[in-house]
Amino acid sequence: MSFLFPSPTITVEAALRDVASGSPKARAMAAHALGDVTEPAEKQRALDALVRALDDDRPEVRAEAASSLGQLAERSALPHLIKRLGDGAPPVRQNAAIALGALGVALRATTGDPVTRGGASDAFGPLADALRDGAPDLRFQAATSLAEVDPARAFAPLIAALADSDPQVVGAAALAVGAIAVELPEHADRARDVLRPLVEHGDAGTRFDVAYALAELREPAGRAVLAGSITDEARAWDAVTALGWLAARDELARAAFGKKVPHEAAVLAAGKLLALDPSHEPARRALVEALRARKVNVRALAVEQLGDAGGAWAKPALDKLAGSSKGAELRDPIAAALRAIQERGT
Repeated sequence: MSFLFPSPTITVEAALRDVASGSPKARAMAAHALGDVTEPAEKQRALDALVRALDDDRPEVRAEAASSLGQLAERSALPHLIKRLGDGAPPVRQNAAIALGALGVALRATTGDPVTRGGASDAFGPLADALRDGAPDLRFQAATSLAEVDPARAFAPLIAALADSDPQVVGAAALAVGAIAVELPEHADRARDVLRPLVEHGDAGTRFDVAYALAELREPAGRAVLAGSITDEARAWDAVTALGWLAARDELARAAFGKKVPHEAAVLAAGKLLALDPSHEPARRALVEALRARKVNVRALAVEQLGDAGGAWAKPALDKLAGSSKGAELRDPIAAALRAIQERGT
C-alpha cells in the first residue's frame, strides 16, 4: 500500500539525507523516492537507509520503507521485512507482506528460486503463519503474497484459508487459488472443486472474487454473479474481463450496450464481442463511436480494442482520429493498431 505521494524530483543524496533526519512527511517521501533507485552503488546505499527506516517511530515512514524495499527486490531485505509482518500498524505490516510478494516474483523471475529457503530469509513460513494467525488485514494481504512467493507450496494453505471467518480474506484466497491453478494447471480441477460452492457465499464481494477466479479457470459457475456486476462502478471492468474469458456473448452484449454500464467497461465489452464475432456490427459501431469520446482513456481503449480485433473497416476512423487534435497523444497506439489490422489482413 502506498500513501500515493507524487513522484518527487529529488536527488538520491537528498533522499538519503531526508529519510534519516527530515520531518515525518519528508522522511516518508524520501523513503518512497528511494524505491526508484537503480544504479548499483546508490541502490546499496538506498537499501541500507530503507532498512534503517523500518525502525522509524512513524508508521507512514515504515510503510513507505517497506514498499520501497519491495521495489528494490534485494534478497538481503527479506529478514527485515519479515520482522515487520508483526508491526502494530496495519499499513506497515500490509506493506511488508506486499513487499515480500514482490520480492518473490522478482527473484523467481531472475533466478527461478522461490524466496523460501535460507533460515531467517525464508519468507514462506512467516507469510503462512500470517495467513493462518495474523490480523484480518494481514491475512488478506498474506494470501496474495504467499502465492507470489511459492505458488506450488502455497496451494494447500490457501485452500485452508477459504474457510476463514473474514469474507475479504476468503475472497483474496479464492483469487490466489485461481491464479495458482492458471500457472500450475495440475491444480485446476481441485481449484474448481473447492471454489464452486463459494459462489453462494454470504458476502457479495467474496462471491464476486470467487466468480472471477472460476472464470479465469474457464468455469462458468459464477457467470450470473459476474453479469450482475456490470453496472457496478468498482467491479464492472473485472466483470467484463471475466465474462470475456467465458465467451459469454449475451452478457457481454448487455455490458456493451447497457446505459448504466461504466463507459470504459462498455468499450471493453464491445471489444470482447468483436473478438468473438468479427462481423458483430453493433460492436463495430460502438468502438468507432468510442474513438470520438471526450475522455482520452476511453479513446485509447477503443484504439486498443480495434488493434486487437478490428478489421479494414476500422482504418478510416483510426486515420481520422490520428489526424485530429483528439488523436495527438494517441498517434503511436493508433499506428500500432493499424499495423496489427494490416498484419491480420482482415
